[in-house]
Amino acid sequence: MRTDYLFTSESVSEGHPDKVSDQISDAIVDLFLSKDPEARIACETLTTTQLVVLAGEIRCKGVFEDGAWAPGAQEEIEATVRRTVREIGYEQDGFHWERLEFINRLHGQSAHIAQGVDASDNKDEGAGDQGIMFGYATDETPDLMPATLYYSHKILERMAADRHSGAAPFLEPDAKSQVTLRYEGSLPVAATAVVVSTQHAPGYDEGDREAELHAYVKRVVAEVIPPVLLRDTVYYINPTGSFEIGGPDGDAGLTGRKIIVDTYGGAAPHGGGAFSGKDPTKVDRSAAYITRYLAKNVVAAGLATRCTIQIAYAIGVSEPLSLYVDTHDTGTVAEAAIEQAILALPKLGGLTPRAIRTHLGLNKPIYRKTAAYGHFGRKSEGDLFPWERLDLVEDLKAALG
Repeated sequence: MRTDYLFTSESVSEGHPDKVSDQISDAIVDLFLSKDPEARIACETLTTTQLVVLAGEIRCKGVFEDGAWAPGAQEEIEATVRRTVREIGYEQDGFHWERLEFINRLHGQSAHIAQGVDASDNKDEGAGDQGIMFGYATDETPDLMPATLYYSHKILERMAADRHSGAAPFLEPDAKSQVTLRYEGSLPVAATAVVVSTQHAPGYDEGDREAELHAYVKRVVAEVIPPVLLRDTVYYINPTGSFEIGGPDGDAGLTGRKIIVDTYGGAAPHGGGAFSGKDPTKVDRSAAYITRYLAKNVVAAGLATRCTIQIAYAIGVSEPLSLYVDTHDTGTVAEAAIEQAILALPKLGGLTPRAIRTHLGLNKPIYRKTAAYGHFGRKSEGDLFPWERLDLVEDLKAALG
């Protein structure tokens, strides 16, 4: 195992075109789940210059049944899309919440997919698709997230808060960050490079205004990253120069293109499936949440300082095909013992899609808040997302002695 190396993660802001698409897709998920907790949604969003297009499949009581929209349903969907874009902050010539064109191409769920997922007299509810999902936790940060990604997210969250509050009126919604840390052993010891590219108001790419923008970004970085890590750090702030045209006007956005930003910044494997736009019968989402939850509790219980968990499903089959735990040579007990303890935990009630949704309370409209700044290591409205709870720690300690 290497003991001295550099590692980098990136984040993107809520105004990045792909994240605009993710947030719209999850706002639609929330809308339908608020109407019907058993709704099925797979909503993909395309954003580009003055255009938002929805595509995908749904099944939702009182909204879309028997191949038809309920009265007023399509108008409510459009209002949700425009409100989401407005809340992100887009009122620009190239992308404006009020003036953009909206196209809805959502349709009914495939009967062949539905029959595999739905419960019946002779089968439990099955997984919404095949796939492999990974969860990860590390003791590098208080939230048990990789430090490179943690700091990348926090820089952009702080900048977004200042933009919304008016404290930094020169900022526009689109932005990206990247943090490189030098590790000695498993501990980050220095931030060797920080990259921040942010969309800005006209004129903030030259002279005193450019200097003001650069000074602001460095202040944010200094307030987010501990001073002990900011030794000889090299900053790259808007390295291309001007960044006035951004968001969907600068580059088309699509749901699900920032899966590494959404998860662990490259510090852990990814099964390939995106989260946003999917209801929790889709194990791409729910199983990724449960594996994060399990890995976080393993680390918090002192059973390892790093933990990766993989789980796999087949479409229409309720029980997982496999469960795999890797503690990266940091474990205090055997990995096989952790696997058996997880499978036997009474509190979980199993790892079927239904059990996961029940234990974590996933059939609720909680997803729009997940769609920017990562799905893990975060809170929503002051409370932890349910997959961030540490309520299995004592159970794991008791099971593993």
